Amino acid sequence: MGIEIERKFLVRDERWKTLGQGVLLRQGYLSSAADRTVRVRIEGDAATLTIKGRNLGATRTEWEYAIPIADAQALLDSLCERPLIEKRRYRIPLQGMTWEVDEFLGENAGLVVAEIELQSEQQEFAKPDWVGEEVTHDARYFNANLLRHPFCKW
Repeated sequence: MGIEIERKFLVRDERWKTLGQGVLLRQGYLSSAADRTVRVRIEGDAATLTIKGRNLGATRTEWEYAIPIADAQALLDSLCERPLIEKRRYRIPLQGMTWEVDEFLGENAGLVVAEIELQSEQQEFAKPDWVGEEVTHDARYFNANLLRHPFCKW
């Protein structure tokens, strides 16, 4: 079993765009229940099936498995809840850590969030000046919730 400790922030402006290359992600949920999510994702030329437990602060259990792209595409096309989540992800290194900036597309266009994975909830990290308000504990920003309540309808 894996543990994911992640903090999530809104992004203030577009200065981050020059710091990394974006890759298209398409993901869907086989389950988007509060206690567990089961996600299928295609990122570039790789696909994964990810199972996550309930958030406890910024921490939750996580299992992730590589799956064939053809299987992921079939799951996205036929079994996943709608709408699918589409976004462009930028990985930006900063002081030995990596910020992931997600620029959402489709029904969530206009939403841009930055995430950082940590070793502990108390771990200190450098926050770039283009990173704004923390939304780690705001469930509206959970990807699984964005399919039920897309950003365009806020």
